[in-house]
Amino acid sequence: MPATADRRTLILTPPPGAVGLIGDPTDWQRRDPIAVQPGQPLRLTLPQNAWMEYAWVDAAGQPFADPEGLPTVNPWFPYARAAEVGEWAEHPLWQGPAPESGTTHRLSWDGTVFPGRRRASVYLPRGVQPCASLPVFYVQDGVAFQRIGRLAEALERAVQSGLARPAALVFVEPADREAEYHLNGDYLTFLTDEVMPRVEGDLADWGTPLRATERGLWGASLSGLISLHLGAAHPDLFSRVVSHSGAFIARPDARTPQGDIDVMTAGEWLRQQLEANPPRHLTVSLDTGLLEWLTAPNRRMAAALMDGGVDHQYREYPGGHNWVTWRQALMEALLFQLQG
Repeated sequence: MPATADRRTLILTPPPGAVGLIGDPTDWQRRDPIAVQPGQPLRLTLPQNAWMEYAWVDAAGQPFADPEGLPTVNPWFPYARAAEVGEWAEHPLWQGPAPESGTTHRLSWDGTVFPGRRRASVYLPRGVQPCASLPVFYVQDGVAFQRIGRLAEALERAVQSGLARPAALVFVEPADREAEYHLNGDYLTFLTDEVMPRVEGDLADWGTPLRATERGLWGASLSGLISLHLGAAHPDLFSRVVSHSGAFIARPDARTPQGDIDVMTAGEWLRQQLEANPPRHLTVSLDTGLLEWLTAPNRRMAAALMDGGVDHQYREYPGGHNWVTWRQALMEALLFQLQG
C-alpha cells in the first residue's frame, strides 16, 4: 500500500512484474519511466499535500494499474491509480450536499467543418430561462468537464454561495481532439458556423435562443490551448478564457517523426504571439499542477499576461495533469470569472 514517510515523501512498493513507473511526473508515456528494482521501495519527493496519478510499466513497456493504489477517474489513462502525500484538500465549496440542478438541453447534428455526428449540451443554471441574457462559456472536452469535472455542479454551488453570477455552459464534445484543438483555425469556423447558431441563433431548436452578454472559452490541456488561442485572436467574439494545464508547448503543424503532435520540443509559439500582441480584451484564468511537464510553460504564459497588462489570475496546485487537480481549480476559475 502506498505510504508517506513525511509530508513530502511518497513510498511505493513495486508489484510483481513492474520495472518502471509512469504518471504525472513523467507526463505518462512521453518521458522515460522511472526505473524500479523488484521488491525495492521507490521514494519520491513531492509537494506537500499532493495528489499524484501513476501506473507501473512491465518489461514489455506496457502500463498496468497498481493493485494497491487509490482509485481515480482518468478518461485518457484507464490504468491510472493515485496516491496522496499528506492530505489532498478539496475546495470548501465542494463540501456539503449538491444543490438542485438546472436544465440540460442536448444538441446533435451532422458536422460540416469536421465530419461525423457532432454533439453538445447547453446547461442553464437553476431558475434561468432559455431566453435569458447572461454570459455563455463554450467548454471544450465537454463530456469530461460535464461528467468528471462536474463543472455544472460547481457553477450551482458557486451561485448558491452568492460568490458567482449565473452563466450558461455549452459543453462541446470533440470528434478528434488532437486534430481540432492543436491551433486549428477551422475550429473557430466550427464554433461560429455550427455551435453558436444552435445556442444563440436561428438554429436553436431546443428553445428560445440565449442572448449572450459576453462569451468565454474553457478547456484543459490541448483544449486549454485552443481556448486561449481563439480567445486572444478574436476580441469581437470572446472576452473570457479559462485554461487548466494549457498545452502551451505547441506551434502550428509541429509534429514528431511519427506524425504525432509535438508537445515536447515545439516551442511556445502562442506565448510569443501574445507577447507581441497582448490580448487586453480578455479576462483569463490559468492554472497548472506542480507535477507535470507543463508547469514552466504555464508560468511563462502567466508572466506574459502580467507583462502585457492582461486581466488574469494564475494558480498552482500540488497535483498533476489530471481531473482531480482540475476539479479543484475550476471552482476558483468560476469565482474569478463570475464574481457575484
